[in-house]
Amino acid sequence: MTKARQDRVLGILIRRGDWVTAATIADQLGVTPRSVRSYVTAANARVPGGEAIESGPAGYRATAAAPAALRAGSEAESGTPRERLHHLVRALLDSSDGIDVHSTADRMHVSSSTLEADLGRVRSLIGGSELSLERSGSRVRLAGSELAQRRLVSRLAHDEMEEGAFDLDALRRAADAIAIPSEALGAFKSDLVARVGELGFYVNEFAAADVVLHVAIAADRVALGRPLDAVHGDPEPTRARFAEVVGELTNRHFGVDLGHGDRLHLAALVMTRIVVPGSRDEPQIAPDPVVLSAVRAATARAAESYLVDIAHDDFTERLALHVQNLVHRAREQAWSRNPLTRTLKSAYPMIFDVAVSIASELAATLGVPIHDDEIAYIAMHVGGRLERSRRAETMLTATIVCPGYYELHELLRSSVDRSLGRAIEVTGVETRADPDWSQIESDLVLTTIEPPVRFAGSDRIVRIQPFLSDADVERVSAAASRVRRSRRLGRLRAELARYFSPGAFLRGLDASRGAEGIIRELGGLLTAQGVIDQDYVESTIERERLSSTAFTDTLAVPHALRMTASRTAIALGVSETPVAWGDARVNVVALVAFSESDRAAFQTVFEQLVEVFGEPESAQRLVRRGTDLSSFLDELAAVIDG
Repeated sequence: MTKARQDRVLGILIRRGDWVTAATIADQLGVTPRSVRSYVTAANARVPGGEAIESGPAGYRATAAAPAALRAGSEAESGTPRERLHHLVRALLDSSDGIDVHSTADRMHVSSSTLEADLGRVRSLIGGSELSLERSGSRVRLAGSELAQRRLVSRLAHDEMEEGAFDLDALRRAADAIAIPSEALGAFKSDLVARVGELGFYVNEFAAADVVLHVAIAADRVALGRPLDAVHGDPEPTRARFAEVVGELTNRHFGVDLGHGDRLHLAALVMTRIVVPGSRDEPQIAPDPVVLSAVRAATARAAESYLVDIAHDDFTERLALHVQNLVHRAREQAWSRNPLTRTLKSAYPMIFDVAVSIASELAATLGVPIHDDEIAYIAMHVGGRLERSRRAETMLTATIVCPGYYELHELLRSSVDRSLGRAIEVTGVETRADPDWSQIESDLVLTTIEPPVRFAGSDRIVRIQPFLSDADVERVSAAASRVRRSRRLGRLRAELARYFSPGAFLRGLDASRGAEGIIRELGGLLTAQGVIDQDYVESTIERERLSSTAFTDTLAVPHALRMTASRTAIALGVSETPVAWGDARVNVVALVAFSESDRAAFQTVFEQLVEVFGEPESAQRLVRRGTDLSSFLDELAAVIDG
């Protein structure tokens, strides 16, 4: 039984916020339901006199004590491999002359052979960075620039955080775990955000905590006599202002005087992470022409490929300012974390895929790598631009049935508009006591009188009071959600019947082949049917390397960024045993080959397929009962029909 798996169980239940079956959790962890029960028991033992996870007929659910149990877990086990690794890295970072293997092993109460194994893990950790381990006899030294060493400290802190958590409490725990002073983090962040606002700039709150971590690391390193070298030349006025602010606040909250090099370095982080491009005082800041040109081209191509309305000057200019900062971060290898990455990927897969397309082209044009968290920021820009048109598409029409009596129907319409105007649009009001119900064609009917018996069971008819109550608002909202979902999944059912290919279904995936091997296997089925060629398969693998297509805890949807298939088709792989896919484990892989002529189907197939598999119980039903394509489609239809 491992603490990490107990933590994962807690994390899954906290994120879901509802009942989750033992089988669903077991599938995500790759263990048996019996193991899940033991993890739950161990997690509950962290809460004296209470429980972090409650059990019931529907499975398990996190209680209010679950977050505290998760925090307690981070403090519980000492001497674990992770803790030893962090102690060892910290010792290497603190000593410019290096450490002696034997004496360090004695201090950590482990054997020299164990410490040698831990040094191997350190080498793996720093692989691909600017750091290396230099050895002379029993003495080992961490070699590399001061900036590279600070990046290593930051990486360790991020590794300590719970999955998806990036608040100040998580940051404090992570900092404490690697011996970085954390007491003043909250006050420093508040003062820094306030000062940035006073200087007339908009603030990215998502990135503020990450920058504060870097300030704490800098203060700690300077206190150890490890400052950054001074920067040559005079900085631009804005950077100089931020440098002054950072120096003043670091002295106030951490009691450390930063040198010129540290102040300017941290000022650059503030400018490229916390400060949103453009300010209240200077909103017309112009992006770099090279970056703007690259963004304009990438946006135009994505708009054409995905049929989305984003190719507008105001959008491209704002995104170009963001990308300009992204390029600075990439060159510094100072990536900006995004706590919404996982949510954006699972809730808005099509928007995220548009962002992947844009990021792919920008990475090639500008010569910088763009990671998932940075792609998520691009997705936020895309989603913000599309929100207005998406809202119009999901707006439902409604007819109010309210027999006339003075201005009662007018008051009711006003109440509906005020309480539900963002979700529905009232297109008609029937004031007769005997309206022709069969002629009412709106999506919803909100009625103050009982409908005829033959209409009474309709999901689109909602009984409300003449004076709209909170309960009425909730019932109408629930009915609107049901109608939208039925409409979306109805489109999906119609589309999927066309696109699933009878000869492209695999039951039982070979997990040892990995994601790329499975893509090649499924792609081979469609290649044999003449739907795609080998170039499409390679393009799908290239897309997978950009960002994992595991959009839910059960489903991966690999696909290429270019819609070059001869026709749209889906090759399906199903496995009762989850297979590793990026950082996730999935049971279903749907390789989708899109053709240029079916571009309009992309959003329907893509988003709604992800929605179906976003419901754990539905996903497990499909996995267990879908033994062949026919039974899989029957179960899918049953799930869609509810």
